[in-house]
Amino acid sequence: VQLQASGGGLVQSGGSTRLSCAASGVILDDYSVGWFRQAPGKEREGVGCVTYGDRTIYFDDSVKGRFTISRVNHENTVTLQMTSLRPDDTAVYSCAAKKFGQCTYFNDYPHTGQGTQVTVSS
Repeated sequence: VQLQASGGGLVQSGGSTRLSCAASGVILDDYSVGWFRQAPGKEREGVGCVTYGDRTIYFDDSVKGRFTISRVNHENTVTLQMTSLRPDDTAVYSCAAKKFGQCTYFNDYPHTGQGTQVTVSS
C-alpha cells in the first residue's frame, strides 16, 4: 500500500485548503483512512478518520466542525477539507490506512504515507 498526501501550502488564518490522500496498489475504499498531523516539537496526533464499511467519520475536538473527510472513489483518494484555519493548525499532515479495526485507534495504522506541510499565517 502506497499513500501520498498532497495539497496544503501557505494559508491565511481563517482560510481554507483541501488535502488529498492518494493510494496506489489498493482500492482505498476498502480501507479505513486516518488523517494525522505533527506540529514542530509535538507528537503526531490523529485529527480525523473514516471507517471502512459503515463509513463512520470521526474528528478530534480541536478540528470538529472545521474539517471534513470525503471519499472520492473514482480517484481512489480521500480528501480532508480544512476550513476556518488557525495558526495552531500548522503542521505536517499525513494520511494512513488500515484494513481492520476502528479508525479511531490511531496507533495501529500499518500503512502511512508521506506528509504535506500546511502553514497557517496569522
